[in-house]
This record gives sequence, structure tokens and C-alpha cells, in this order.
Amino acid sequence: MPPYWSLGFQLCRYGYKNLEHIQNVVDGMRNYNIPQDVQYADIDYMERQLDFTLDHTNFHGLPAYFRQLQDEGMKTIIILDPAISKNETNYPAWDRGVQMDVWIKNEDQSGPAYGKVWPEYADEFLPGKMENASWDFQVENYRSLVGFPDFLKPSTHDWWHEQIVDFYNDPTEGIRFDGIWIDMNEPANFIPGNYDPTTNSGKCENNIWNNPDYTPWVMGDLYSKTICMDAHQEGTDGTTYRHYDVHNLYGWSQTPTTLRSARVATGKRSIVVTRSTFPGSGKSGGHWLGDNTSKWDHLHKSIIGMLEFNLFGIPYIGADICGFWGEPDREMCWRWMQLGAFYPYSRNHNQKDVIAEQDPSAWGPEFAEASRAVLLTRYRLLPYLYTLFYEAHTKGSTVVRPLLHEFRTDRNAWTIDRQFLWGPALLISPVLEQGVTSVTAYMPDARWFDYYTDSEVSSSSRGSNMTIPCDMNCIPLHVRGGYIIPTQEPATNTKTSRQNKFEMLVVLNDDESAEGRLFWDDGESADTIESGDYLLLELRANMGGFTTIVTHKGYQPDSTTTIGSVKVLGLKSTVGDVKLDGVSTSRYTYRQNVLHITGMNLDLAVNHEIRWSKTTSAAVHLIPARWQLLFVFAVLCALLT
Repeated sequence: MPPYWSLGFQLCRYGYKNLEHIQNVVDGMRNYNIPQDVQYADIDYMERQLDFTLDHTNFHGLPAYFRQLQDEGMKTIIILDPAISKNETNYPAWDRGVQMDVWIKNEDQSGPAYGKVWPEYADEFLPGKMENASWDFQVENYRSLVGFPDFLKPSTHDWWHEQIVDFYNDPTEGIRFDGIWIDMNEPANFIPGNYDPTTNSGKCENNIWNNPDYTPWVMGDLYSKTICMDAHQEGTDGTTYRHYDVHNLYGWSQTPTTLRSARVATGKRSIVVTRSTFPGSGKSGGHWLGDNTSKWDHLHKSIIGMLEFNLFGIPYIGADICGFWGEPDREMCWRWMQLGAFYPYSRNHNQKDVIAEQDPSAWGPEFAEASRAVLLTRYRLLPYLYTLFYEAHTKGSTVVRPLLHEFRTDRNAWTIDRQFLWGPALLISPVLEQGVTSVTAYMPDARWFDYYTDSEVSSSSRGSNMTIPCDMNCIPLHVRGGYIIPTQEPATNTKTSRQNKFEMLVVLNDDESAEGRLFWDDGESADTIESGDYLLLELRANMGGFTTIVTHKGYQPDSTTTIGSVKVLGLKSTVGDVKLDGVSTSRYTYRQNVLHITGMNLDLAVNHEIRWSKTTSAAVHLIPARWQLLFVFAVLCALLT
């Protein structure tokens, strides 16, 4: 179960030059009032890309700045890579790893299986400053030797936990993070196989593990970009495994211990985002879809990736918005921000060598306002998304799902992969192509309503494609009849939005009924579901009323967090008198088959019932009920005159 803040918008890049660079990006977001919950630090913050260190030259004030952001309601995430440099003096991460025997062993188990990854040699001419030097030359001549922790071993879990907690609490080097991003954990290696001092590069023995009879589609040999397959790892019971047999479990085995360590360090629910996954990784971490490219077709591919990973049990999923590699053009990034606002894991991130920024504030006022608008829509819908994650956590259901999951007998829905659903009730139909000003959306056989206008989609469009005009400020959203979506007044971060009032969006089906749920807790305490410290509401509606039923009451929300309004779409009869918990109220409007009851302040933790009666005349109820007497009086005066 992710913390609530992790559903907010997140911002990162590889290549922040210094602390001021990060501050300018955050200030740019705030200048345009663009919602943001999380700011990252990529490997730039480290000294020579060494885990558990801080670059005091360029990022000396980063720990204090991150604490300032946290005080202001934001959260922070740092990156950690698994490979640890051995070419250091007084480096606790390596020294303790040797003491605790945590490294993957080479073929004859005589020592660690060394590779080369990010850390650079100390006091050497840095390769990044060497013009025209090839990547291979840099790796061979300026990268440190590294060991790879064996996360199948219990002692490695203890070592990793110790390093993370100590770094969090270190008064000079440490950073008070809220979540951890683990990268390069396939495990990635910049040389092919284990380090060979005779070639200053990588080499593996020619045997059945490194060169099997059958090789799946990989980038070269089976050990390309990783360690030798005949390396040895050790399981919890002391069983020895060839790396060949457990390679795909590397990120899977690193993620749980990282989450446990982050939770212990922060004292709260945390989040881990991992590059390497396996079925089961979703229990303890989320995933982003790797180093994608700033190309239009990657918008579509990201939807397919989201749907696939939800099937693998990893619902906290998203792609790098606007692309990691390359420089995005403005229109593509604009459309990608709209799509990315509906990734469960919503993060904008790009590569180091791109000169231009691609965060939402970098493109000017129009782009910023479009990003702000779509992110505010996301933040309004977060209670619904959070409840979907509760369902996923307790039942194993998907958060993002293809249309075929909800409309299994509809053959037309089976191949739709350019649209997707949040749960059963919200249909998202993004623009995925350049220069397009309309969307062709498939509308399955159900009652659908436009999220923005509340208007009902024509019944003639059911089970067919519908063309929707869509300018640059548009991403079509439709809500499905038969469901109730809890929403909340949005803000520029979740700490503020969680204090606002709820609105229940009731969307009736053909039988004029609907149902839904709302899960609510404090959003960040660990194991609230397991300990029962949460609130669960069943939401029900029919043609004559709406009820909230508290089915679990283990949490009392803040006094400001109440139900402020209820909006009902799809009524087939005109509404007359409205009663709130048995008392008539005039605080409602009824226009174009939409009943909107406002001005309420209903305690979430108490059952409520709203009833309305039908009337044969719609004329009076097209205006606010509190003005009805004045309306009648005005008509009488006109007749008398």
C-alpha cells in the first residue's frame, strides 16, 4: 500500500548540476502553482557516484533543503545503486560488506565477482571532462571496481539496512529522504562479465552457464551488461545458486529489504521504485518503464507497459514523462504530461546530457497552465485512486486496467490499447499522435458521462467508436454509469489537499443505481490496514437517494475533511424535495438531469442518507431551491402588473 503522497506528481532529472539547479526547478513549479509532491536527487548528489555519500562541493546544502521541503509539505526521494566501489579508503559501505561477506562470488568462489559501474576512481581525471573519449575508454580507465551485493543472503539484508539507516541519520553526509529509488539492479555492469585484470575489461569462462545452447533475445551474450552467469549466490538456507538461475530475481530480492529499511529510517510508510522487477515485486515496490525515448510512439508503448505490469501484480507503475533519452518537442511533452497525469506513478524525468529542461515550468506560461490543469484533475481524483490501491493491496486487483477486463464479452474491447481505465469507472482516452485535434475513442456498451461537462454520451455511441474534438488543453475522461467516485478539492500538494472537503460523484447506470467505496487513513503510517487504523465507507445510490455506510471505523479524519457535496448524474426524473439525514435542505440545484447538493459538512466517520423525491415539473428546479419562493413571487407580480 503506497503512502498517499506518492500518488502526487514527482519531478526528477539526471544531471542536476548543483543544489541551486534543484531549487530553481522547484521554484519554477511554485511560480506557476503546478502541483508537485516529490522532488528527487539522482546520482548527481553523490561524491563520485558513491552510494551513501554527499557531494559537498555542489550539493552541500541538499540535506537542509530537503528538510525545508518536507516542512513545507513536500517529500523527497534519493537514488541508490547496488554496486559498491572497492577502490576506496575508509568507505564503510565496502568495509562492512567485506566483514559481513555480502558479495556475489566469482566462478571458483575465491572472492567477489567484480565489475565496473558508476563510481569513478578517486583523485583521477574525471572522464566526464575528457572530450571525445569513448564510453568504453572511460569505463576501462576511470571506473572503480565494484562488488555486487547478494540480496538472497540474510546477512546482505542486514548490511543494506544498516547502510540506509545510518545514511539517513548521518549528521554530515546523510539525507532525510521519504522514499528510495533503486536503479541499475539487473544487476547492471558496464563491462561484459566479471573484471579481468589482463584486459582491464570483462570476461567469462566458456561454459554452459555463460554460453548455453539456447539464448533468449539479449544485447549480445547472456552476460553482456551484467556479471558472469557462473557466479555464485547463496540462499537463506545456505544453498548455493549459479547466477544463471537467479539473475532475474536480483531486483526482486533487493526491493523488500530496501522498503523495510526506508520504513525503519523514516518511521513511516515509504515507497521504493525499482528498475528490475519480477512477479511478486509489487508487494514491496513500484516500477518505472526504464530509460525510454522522447518519441511519440513511446506514449502508446507506455500505456501497454502500464497494463502489462498491472497484470504482473505491480500496479504502482509509470513511464518517464516526456521521455528520458533525447530532447522532446513541445507538443509531444505537452501531450505526454496529459497522459502521464494518469499514470499511477506520475514522474517527469530526463537524461543528463540534454541541455534543455523538460519539467512543466520550463516551457512557458501556456504549457505550465495546461500541466497545472490536468494535474489538478489528477489530484481531485486521488481519493478514488487511493481506494483502488487499497483494493489492489487487499485483493490483488489491478489499478490501471484494459477495457477487456471490464467488458469481457465485448470482442471490440479486446484489442483496445490506446485507452485505459482507472479501476472500473474512469475511462481515459489520451492524444497519442502529433498534430491531432481529435480522439477516436471506443465507448463500450454502458452508460457514460463526460467528466468535465457532466453530459451523457449518446446511447447510439455505445459499443462503437466516437470522435471527440480535442484541442491542446484536452484529454478526454468519461465516467461509467453504476459507480460512485470519491473526489476531493485539489491543491498543489497532497498534504494540503487531504485537508479539503470531499465530493461524491454519483454516476447512475441504466437502472439508476450506483455503488462505490472510499478507503481513508492518515496516508503515511505503516501497516494501517493490518492494524485496522483506517476508515472504510460503502457508497450506494439509487433513483431516490444516496447513502454512506461506515463498514470499518478505525480512523477519525481531521475536522476539515468532511463530505461537502454530492453530485448525481443520470437521473431520469426531475428532483423535488431533498432531505439530508431526514431534514429538508434547499442547498441544491437540478439542471439538465444533474443534481448537485452543496454546502454540506458531513462527518466521514458517520453514516449518512440523502433522499430526494421526484416531481413532474422541472421548471422550478432548474434554479437553486432557495430562490424558488422568490421565483414564484416574481411570477405573481408580473401577472398582477
